[in-house]
Amino acid sequence: MRLYSAKVPSIAQEVVRTLLSSKDIDLEDAGAHKEVVADVESVLRSYLDTEKIVDEKTRDLLERTGRGTNEFGKVREQIAEHQGIKVGDETLDFLLDQVVAMLMHSSHVEEVYAEDVVLRRHMAPIFKKYMQVDTALDTEVRAQIKHVKEGTSQWDIEYARALETVKRRRGLG
Repeated sequence: MRLYSAKVPSIAQEVVRTLLSSKDIDLEDAGAHKEVVADVESVLRSYLDTEKIVDEKTRDLLERTGRGTNEFGKVREQIAEHQGIKVGDETLDFLLDQVVAMLMHSSHVEEVYAEDVVLRRHMAPIFKKYMQVDTALDTEVRAQIKHVKEGTSQWDIEYARALETVKRRRGLG
């Protein structure tokens, strides 16, 4: 699963709406809704910014050391851990933990009534819904560009081009 910046506002809105409707959280006032959505967006955008840095450092390290792109995933995980984030299969759990922590410390959230596990249980389907749509796109795009080595700048260019083609064909933008 992968988080895309275009999905961040939708995820944040739906997470806050779901937690409010299930009475898991209570906001300090009606105007705080926008602020809590902005806080959730901030957590997700921060993750995306750090992930971008991790990807750049991974490419740079592989290029500097002359290692093959077949080691991209392993090296990326190590650099991500050093940067304090999780990537790959652990992304969802990491993001859920980050949002729960933000809710606990946000000055705009007056009270958190649900336990962490309940919050995670209510938020996980939302994240999965938005991240899995992109997983299907990602799978199709990767199948189209399997001839290009992952982790190279050519791969990034081809991936972006193929992704736009697939999105246009599916009517997603």
